[in-house]
Order: sequence, then C-alpha cells, then structure tokens
Amino acid sequence: MAEVAKDLLGWYDTERRDLPWRAAPGKHANPYNVWLSEVMLQQTTVATVTTYYQKFLNLWPTVHELAAAPLEEVLKEWAGLGYYARARNLHKCARSVVDEHDGKFPDTETGLRALPGIGDYTAAAIAAIAFDKPAVVVDGNIERVVSRLNRIEDQLPAAKKAIKAATAGITPNKRPGDFAQAMMDLGSGICTPKNPKCLLCPIGIHCNARAAGDMERFPVKAPRKQKPVRRAISFWLEHDGHILLERRPDQGLLGGMPGLFSTPWVERTDFPASGEWQEHAPVDGEWLLLDEVARHTFTHFHLESRLAVKTTDRRLNIRQGFWHPHSALDEVGLPTAFSKIVRLKP
Repeated sequence: MAEVAKDLLGWYDTERRDLPWRAAPGKHANPYNVWLSEVMLQQTTVATVTTYYQKFLNLWPTVHELAAAPLEEVLKEWAGLGYYARARNLHKCARSVVDEHDGKFPDTETGLRALPGIGDYTAAAIAAIAFDKPAVVVDGNIERVVSRLNRIEDQLPAAKKAIKAATAGITPNKRPGDFAQAMMDLGSGICTPKNPKCLLCPIGIHCNARAAGDMERFPVKAPRKQKPVRRAISFWLEHDGHILLERRPDQGLLGGMPGLFSTPWVERTDFPASGEWQEHAPVDGEWLLLDEVARHTFTHFHLESRLAVKTTDRRLNIRQGFWHPHSALDEVGLPTAFSKIVRLKP
C-alpha cells in the first residue's frame, strides 16, 4: 500500500489547506503550535479554532508565557470554545512542560502521553507533525478514509482497532506528519460523510468502498442514542448595575468557569416547581420566573433553562459568588450555555 502514501503526498504538496499552525510540506512545525492547535481541534471545527488559536498565540506566544498565565485568564479567553476541561489541562500541561521538561515538549509518543490532557491521538499527532516520527494518527476524518479504503465492516467503536492497524499499514516512515495532515485534509474536503467527491480523490483507485459503490455506508456506526434533556432554573440577581455570578467548582462540567447560580441540572420531564427551585436561590425573597427557555446541547445531554430574576438593594456576599458589571458581561468569559441564559433577560 506504499502507493497510497505516494499518491496522497503528491496531492497534499499542491492542494493542502493553508492553516496557521502548519509548516510548509516537508518542514517540521513548532511543537507548541501543533499541541495548541490539536487540543483546540478536539471535537471543534477548524473554522472555529482558527480565531481562538490566533488569539492564544498573540497573548501567549510560547509555552513559558502560557504556563505563567493565571488559569482564570486562560479560561476566560477559552470561553465559547467549549469542553472546558481542555483549557484546564492545557494550562496544566504548559506548566508541566516548563517545570519538568525545561520548556521543551517530549519528542516521543510515550513522553507526550505522560503530559496532562494528552491522549493517544494527540500524542501521535504531535510526534508525527512536530517531530517527524512515524506515529499512527487516527482522528475522525482519518477513521472515515481508512474504513472506506478497506471496507471495514466492524461497527464503531469496535472497529477502531482494525482501523488503526490499517492506518499503520499505509503510514510512511518518511513525512509521516505530512501524511497525517493530508489524510485529515482528504477527509475534511473530499472523503466527506455525505456525498464524497470520489472523482477528485487522489487515492480513489485504491479505495474498496468506491469500487463497490457504497462509500457512505462507512464507517459503520451503531444507531445513535437520543440525548436526555436536563432542565434547570438559573438566577439573575442584580444590584446597582451589577450581576451576581458564580465561580463554578474546578472539577466537573464547566469547571472553574463563571456562570449564574442555578438549580442542579437534572434529567426530568418538566421544570422544577416554585417551591423546589426557590430552595436553590442564592438569596430568599420574591423572584420573577420568566417564561422563555434557553436551550444548549452538550456532548451527552440537552440543557433547557429558564431564568428567575430579582433586584436587591444591597450587595450581598455569597459563597462562590462575585459581582460583575452588567455592561461588561461580554468580558467575563461566560460559557455559551450561560450566555444563552443571560440573553433571556429583557
């Protein structure tokens, strides 16, 4: 299957995507840039990541500067990108690289996997792209390309082992980083989930699914389970142009991020009754519950929220709470879920 790599790399040399974290074909990329982009790209599109990547590089051009930044500031700049555990691990990893590796990323998969927040895929991607190691890189795009090339009938996630083995069989010893990025580009632009552009594919002559005419059947996936719906009431407490926000615990969903105080996010068929949700309000008294509903989708569930509002004549000290100017809410780094809830306030 050496012809697959040869044909693909020839295509990549002329058709590659111009992405800010990439080096020219045949050149080694900066490990810091590769690591930063790969962490951001987990479950996030290139179009979304590009802006955040440029912003982070402008603020923290090196791993030393990122490691020295306060975690709260990193989380604030990450707001809107989602999957906030990535931001916490990003900061933790930067400190580990600086404190334990003299600011230099390990150049092996084993060494990279030992760093916080770096799993098998990210370690392989950094090793191949930044250090030219013949690591086997398999993301969602590559998974689709390889499953079609080989018509792998096993259902995901059980098929992952066979897909990785097949990817290893076509990964070249020379230019493994370019090969991995070429596979990503192929899956993103040509070997797409629907209506793949097989006539434009540089490795189409090697593809078993194309020969059989059943490309869209691969990769074979289990039926998608319906996501549960969790419902909650959030609280908007206002005093003299300031809103009471909560600094969420470091551990758990949206850990360390600012948000509104709220009832627990519980899977249920309706919203909590007034007697129930008022027990979770940050202060006692009369609250006005608005009718509108904010909806946000997380990886494993949908969240529906309503907003209860109240004005107070004094600035109360609430545990885990802090007051922030209403006019500057855009600057505090609210996660998207809370930004949607905040917009319920007239």
